Amino acid sequence: MSQTLTRRALVRSPLRTISSSTTSPSQTLRCARPFSSTSQRKADGDDISSLTPPAPSRSTPPQTGRDATRTASPQSRSRPATNPIGMSGLANMFAQITSDKGARQTKLFGLRNPEDDDGTLIGNNKGDAEPYHFHVYATRHNTHITLTKPDRTPIISLSCGNIGFRHSGRKHYDSAFQLASLVMARIHERAINREIHALELVLRGFGAGREAVTKALMGTEGRLLRGKVVKVTDATRLKFGGTRSPKPRRLG
Repeated sequence: MSQTLTRRALVRSPLRTISSSTTSPSQTLRCARPFSSTSQRKADGDDISSLTPPAPSRSTPPQTGRDATRTASPQSRSRPATNPIGMSGLANMFAQITSDKGARQTKLFGLRNPEDDDGTLIGNNKGDAEPYHFHVYATRHNTHITLTKPDRTPIISLSCGNIGFRHSGRKHYDSAFQLASLVMARIHERAINREIHALELVLRGFGAGREAVTKALMGTEGRLLRGKVVKVTDATRLKFGGTRSPKPRRLG
């Protein structure tokens, strides 16, 4: 009995020594320095780049086209590259284009450029020249036509009474149309239309001769003058308030 216990003790003793030898270093290390849970702090004079570990580099193939635009960082998108010299040059280019366009429009329409003179309203350009005037005065009883030079000097002045119409025959549409045809024929015979480069049509009154002269000018009789009309003016005199009008005439 004693020999059996002794054998068991001898067999168990090496295992216990091995287990004790394996567990003792861990206990000594655990007691030597416990692990700290506090974060690492930056000391004075230390570089923060040395404390942070380098990021692992990934080898990615180069991207072009839409993929490179999609994968661009949001920081680079939010910060556009600004070049003050390039922006100022672009602004100067737009200003030059605008000035050139305005100059072309001024030359095209014959307008006066305000930067070319001393600021006065009277210009010296050809577009500001005074045109000839074709006055039509249409009353209820007669029609008067007068052609004047740019300085208001009359060249031709006729009415329905000058061509043979008398009394009530002067107020009709036909008499006014014949008067307009005669005046335009005389302008052609005397070669006055060669001197006329710009013509202003001045209408006054609302008689039958107003429409008659307009029809003659738009027809065959006015083929030499209607292309030179640059301005149409209504010179009918209107009364705002003023004196009392005469009593309308009542017949019967």
